[in-house]
Amino acid sequence: MRRRLALSLLAASLPVWAAPTESERFHQWLDAQWELTLQRQPVLATSLGDPRYNDRLIDTTTAAYRARAKRELQQTLKGLTAFNKDKLEPKDRVSYSILKLDLEQDLAAERFPDWMQPISQIGGLPSFLAQMGTGQSIQPFKTTKDYDDWLKRLALAVPLLDGTIANMRDGLKAGVTQPKAVMEKVLPQLTAMAVADPEKSLFWGPIKSFPDTVPASDRERITAAMRKLLAEQVLPAYARLQAFVRDEYVPKARASTAWAALPDGKAWYAQRVRQSTTVALTPDEIHEIGLKEVARILGEMEGVRKQVGFPGDLKAFFKHLQDDPKFYFNKPEELLAGYRDLQKKINSLTPKLFDIQPKADYEVREVEAFRAESAAGGSYQSPSSDGSRPGVFYVNTFNLKAQPIFGMETLSLHEASPGHHFQISIAQEDKALPKFRRYGSHYTAYVEGWALYAESLGKELGLFTDPYQWYGRLSDEQLRAMRLVVDTGLHAKGWTRERAIQYMLDNSSMAESDVVSEVERYIVWPGQALGYKIGQLEITKLRAEAEAALGPNFDLRGFHRVVLTAGQVPLPVLRELVQDWVAKRKAG
Repeated sequence: MRRRLALSLLAASLPVWAAPTESERFHQWLDAQWELTLQRQPVLATSLGDPRYNDRLIDTTTAAYRARAKRELQQTLKGLTAFNKDKLEPKDRVSYSILKLDLEQDLAAERFPDWMQPISQIGGLPSFLAQMGTGQSIQPFKTTKDYDDWLKRLALAVPLLDGTIANMRDGLKAGVTQPKAVMEKVLPQLTAMAVADPEKSLFWGPIKSFPDTVPASDRERITAAMRKLLAEQVLPAYARLQAFVRDEYVPKARASTAWAALPDGKAWYAQRVRQSTTVALTPDEIHEIGLKEVARILGEMEGVRKQVGFPGDLKAFFKHLQDDPKFYFNKPEELLAGYRDLQKKINSLTPKLFDIQPKADYEVREVEAFRAESAAGGSYQSPSSDGSRPGVFYVNTFNLKAQPIFGMETLSLHEASPGHHFQISIAQEDKALPKFRRYGSHYTAYVEGWALYAESLGKELGLFTDPYQWYGRLSDEQLRAMRLVVDTGLHAKGWTRERAIQYMLDNSSMAESDVVSEVERYIVWPGQALGYKIGQLEITKLRAEAEAALGPNFDLRGFHRVVLTAGQVPLPVLRELVQDWVAKRKAG
């Protein structure tokens, strides 16, 4: 009896271990899946500041890799659907829905042979690898181990460069190639990378500037190893790729520009449109939206022309803005200094409209010379997740005539704060979100839609006091509106490259070199450019609806917090989150 009583008392005193809830199990599974993602994508881990896989590079060019990747997608989807969505917490149901859509879209895209077109004038492994190897990008070069990691990773790149040739050769056989006009722009990039002398290579940068943390005894060994690796393996691989593109690929590349001209191209383009916009709009519907937006913005530009008292018509005003030297800097360092001054100014203004800010800062940096001719006017690189590396706002100084002073406030708002830098950094820093939503990059309409919406906040922040800067805002919005017309025109309506270029020249004051670069970007990256304007229109609409529903109880900083803390989401999910916020504020 005493023994039974003692056992009962002991049992009563032991903690009760409850079985994990469905949401707890879901989070454990998500964490495990994210770890697998980093192992499968070691460069992603590097970009986030996770150094564990800095010496790895996965060969994504093989048929075996593609088959394995498809199986992994199927297995992940099977694992996800094993959870009971109805038993998850509300916020976890959102993550479930987003991940399911991600996986289903990725599986649907397996139908199309993207792998046959691995490089273009806007990027690909060869240029990204060189960018990492300069020592000015995501690959760290602070310690001996960092250098040794890079030597191992760079050696693994050689099969990928040869695999790139093999896949492009398969593309030639299947009729899946990039257009000849844009591949001719790739040749100068490859020529800059395919030098014979290691010390004249882009990869020699980290060797020229060893940090003090690398001992002299290690420097000699690392220098010799890098020289040998470059001379015997890496630079010859670049030379093989350059010769292949010049002698075999460009002569046989297609003359057409339309994605619809490719095998299964119409369905391929429709899939890209849906993936970029996340809404059920057809190319024809998007084209019409673009035409209306272009006309509306032209009307506002006419208003600026009248405000500044320019005597000619709008076309003459465009020419004046292109030709008058007062609208352009003469030196790259002046442009960079101007953006750094804007960084300080805008950082002091954002608390007016935001009660949330990223902990990470960003720096303004010049686009590297080897990729500047084909690069965008501005771009953003996210910070490391631990804050050890800041975000980077890249400014292209290749053609100062494509970087008007009147466009600076707008470009800074878009690429830096409160645009990409706010959205991407805040998501990364939000540990309450699953990692795939903190670091994912599936939703152009949300990411770029936010950045374009951020441009529209300039007046509320206290910017755009100069009518020319306001014109710069309209000019950039016009670019995104024209994208709706031109992207769909090129890929769904039979437009030629020349017609697309002329359309953009007729409806904007953009430099011709900038227009050509833009059109050629749409040619090789179909659908992506549609997400900007579609996303901005939806976020603007959501704000207007919330203002109308809440009246004096509308809180703009609260609205921005809801949008920015969503992680990356498709537009229909963002709508649900905003509507839920409105309903809760109404309920008090």
